[in-house]
Amino acid sequence: MPSPIRVTVWNENRHEKTHEEVRRVYPNGIHNALADALKGAGFSTRTATLDEPEHGLTEQVLAETDVLTWWGHMAHGEVKDEIVERVAKRVLAGMGLIVLHSGHMSKPFLRLMGTSGALKWREAGENERLWVVDPSHPIAAGLPERIELPHEEMYGEHFDVPAPDQLVFISWFKGGEVFRSGCCWTRGAGKIFYFRPGHETFPTYYQKEIQQVIINAVQWAAPGKLPEVTYWHKPEPLEKLD
Repeated sequence: MPSPIRVTVWNENRHEKTHEEVRRVYPNGIHNALADALKGAGFSTRTATLDEPEHGLTEQVLAETDVLTWWGHMAHGEVKDEIVERVAKRVLAGMGLIVLHSGHMSKPFLRLMGTSGALKWREAGENERLWVVDPSHPIAAGLPERIELPHEEMYGEHFDVPAPDQLVFISWFKGGEVFRSGCCWTRGAGKIFYFRPGHETFPTYYQKEIQQVIINAVQWAAPGKLPEVTYWHKPEPLEKLD
């Protein structure tokens, strides 16, 4: 029997400490709400937060992580560059990375995308309709053709990221904007998925369809068995040289 996928759920965990409105929605933190759903799906799950030593992302923790999920917002700048490089190195080596909501401005995501991550936004609690535009993609497995979110923060195009390798979801908002909300990339040997919903004042991560997206994304992003590749200088040719 294969070992369960090992997931580390990272959250800066600052809003929950400083904003009563957020604490009412996520009394145990966004990270624990996500971890509970992932544990229920059978994954081996741990959490890590910004204020832990090394942000909870030690070399050992990352070595024992198949997929890292990342939620951050108000403290992107406090993430140490050495940890960012540590995360990026692991992704390039095959660890999956799932970046959630305002994580579009997180240091690891920008480091791996090479762009600004900028977008348009508005906080009006409007409804969001999340359309599945690639129903054949593994991340869309078991989902309806659209997901209705009664209240969310709006993100609008243009979203300054490289063109996704695969686009799974597009959002429409009541105010008229659209947004590429489910984007997949490969960087090195690692898979990256950006998923837009998840503003901290709304109970988005309790919604079963949203949980299913993240569960599917973990399964998709988990590394498979990679072939051994040799780099650098290779003095001996395969064929005899004259």
